[in-house]
Amino acid sequence: MQPAPPVVSWREALQFWLKLGFISFGGPAGQIAIMHRELVEQKRWISEKRFLHALNYCMLLPGPEAQQLATYIGWLMHRTWGGIAAGALFVLPSLFILIALSWVYVVYGQVGWVAGLFYGIKPAVAAIVLHAVHRIGSRTLKSPTRTPLLWAIAVLSFIAIAFLHVPFPWVVLAAALTGLAGARYAPSQFSGGAGHGAAKQGYGPALIDDDTPTPAHALFSKKRLALVVGAGAVLWLLPMALLVAAGGWEAALTQMGWFFTKAALLTFGGAYAVLPYVYQGAVEQFHWLTGPQMIDGLALGETTPGPLIMVVAFVGFLGGWTQQVLGAQALFAGAALAAAVVSWFTFLPSFVFILAGGPLVEATHGKLGFTAPLAAITAAVVGVIASLALFFIAHIAQWAPSAGLFASEIDFAAVLLVALAALALFRFKVGVIPVIAGSAAAGLALRLAGLG
Repeated sequence: MQPAPPVVSWREALQFWLKLGFISFGGPAGQIAIMHRELVEQKRWISEKRFLHALNYCMLLPGPEAQQLATYIGWLMHRTWGGIAAGALFVLPSLFILIALSWVYVVYGQVGWVAGLFYGIKPAVAAIVLHAVHRIGSRTLKSPTRTPLLWAIAVLSFIAIAFLHVPFPWVVLAAALTGLAGARYAPSQFSGGAGHGAAKQGYGPALIDDDTPTPAHALFSKKRLALVVGAGAVLWLLPMALLVAAGGWEAALTQMGWFFTKAALLTFGGAYAVLPYVYQGAVEQFHWLTGPQMIDGLALGETTPGPLIMVVAFVGFLGGWTQQVLGAQALFAGAALAAAVVSWFTFLPSFVFILAGGPLVEATHGKLGFTAPLAAITAAVVGVIASLALFFIAHIAQWAPSAGLFASEIDFAAVLLVALAALALFRFKVGVIPVIAGSAAAGLALRLAGLG
């Protein structure tokens, strides 16, 4: 067995985190798998047990767990600046890529062949959301000791969002309160299926091994906690104050900063969980973009590296473009600024959660009073994502319930593409990128043939 690798230099770590930012495709599961292969199996910077311990912690927090995991490991290895560098480099490549793709979308999106590609991509996105419902639901609702109550939470959340139009934060709050009550009165409903399992095999000694003492900077300290929380508050208040001073509270950029701060604190269960809330605000309340544009943005987010929640950069870009935040003569600059503002306020809480709360939250891991509300929220997420899938399919099919199920206006070609994409994902286990690429090619062919 080879000895543990030598101490990792700051430069070597930076090179890896930058590379990770460009290859982190496949959503949270794919990104976590890439980090496991690179950090645990190949480089052996961290042991399997410590990696899974960090992952379980990140799964308890709102926000993108893969980005938080990178931040956590970077922080463990190279203190605060290591965590900041790892988390930032995980996000920045996808931000720049999405800004460029968003510009192509708003400038050339109506060109025939581009529109044909997006015609095919939208059904693939709907199928991907359906697959997310199945994936998260299978993990959350199939534990025999937890199924009845969590199934009820999922179904009621679906009805609340899809038909009663209850705001997403109220659904999350109701689920959390149900979990708190359940931890006390029905603990057996919330006690199963925790964690990600134990390590299946060893990969040799690691730099941060199972028995490596926790470094001093990762131990809980009230002084350090206050310092990091204070710094995070300043980093939130200062940009917000500048936005208010420049345009007032009702200005588009200010409202984006405030709205996406709230969204960042509600992302239990991953990006799909918060998308209904983003849709309610960005499309229905503020009119920064349209429903079909939201679906296109999700497609771009699926096909670029980085966390899927980076779709908010697309939302910000289109909002900055349509609102002309820097004037009609500076559309691109204003849109790029809006995308940067949205990304800042979306990801800042994730850094604070890791850098300030890591030691504190780890001490509560496994305590039912803490995990039961999160289990209930995750069950609600299943229903919320199902409502998002229903919304996407209805928009793609151009179906109005009043027109009847077999109305001639329904786009049956788009519905067929949804079915084929779902078949590829569910039955043949095809990856997200090939499904999107194949659906885009089919959409272009249908448009050229005059059938879509």
